[in-house]
Amino acid sequence: MRTFGLIGFPIGHSFSQKYFSEKFKRANISDAEFKNFPLENINDFPGLIEDNSNLLGLSVTIPHKQSVMKFLNAIDSVASETGAVNCIKVSETLKGFNTDVYGFEKSLLPLLKNHHIKALILGSGGGAKAVKYVLKKSGIEYMFVSRSQKPKVKSYHDLNSEIISSHMLIINTTPLGMFPDVGSRPKIPYEHLTEKHLLYDLVYNPQETLFLKKGKERGAQVKNGLEMLQLQADKAWEIWNGH
Repeated sequence: MRTFGLIGFPIGHSFSQKYFSEKFKRANISDAEFKNFPLENINDFPGLIEDNSNLLGLSVTIPHKQSVMKFLNAIDSVASETGAVNCIKVSETLKGFNTDVYGFEKSLLPLLKNHHIKALILGSGGGAKAVKYVLKKSGIEYMFVSRSQKPKVKSYHDLNSEIISSHMLIINTTPLGMFPDVGSRPKIPYEHLTEKHLLYDLVYNPQETLFLKKGKERGAQVKNGLEMLQLQADKAWEIWNGH
């Protein structure tokens, strides 16, 4: 039995296991399984690889997208530039990839209009790195927003009507609003949003987070992270089965 899986912690509400199990069923793939491997401490990663000899591929989620890199033999150029890995091909060696970039780019580009030339990236974790890579590649100026004060990063308190009105694309890369914490949202001044704004949330559960709901109320275009997840998962499958 070929084994694929997901590492992260916690992963009780994982998208991947359900997605791949259904994919295997639909395609009549009977020699493959997808398992969740809750890994609280990344230092247990080598042991996990050793204990699962049939393992051919792993998806990586929070909080290990950066810390897993030290255990890999090779990292592809996109993952190297983003500084985050969310997909590992397991063979004689371990190679890391970033399929978040592919998923985000493919799902974002069809939504962009001429006025989407500046973006706010809410958060600064592994997801934010993939978003930054795509925006940079697409020629969109970006500004990071975080709760903590850092050089070249705005705090939520800094956001005013001027910043919001000049940044028509706002991307949430934080877990705020994710099930079960559905009452939380990034603290941006929603009252300054317009119908020209595009709000993109990497969160997919619930389908409409409070962040998206409040954007919608102001007439903004909204998009959740489900398509991005599906696209990155299909890309990972391609990588795991490639030669």
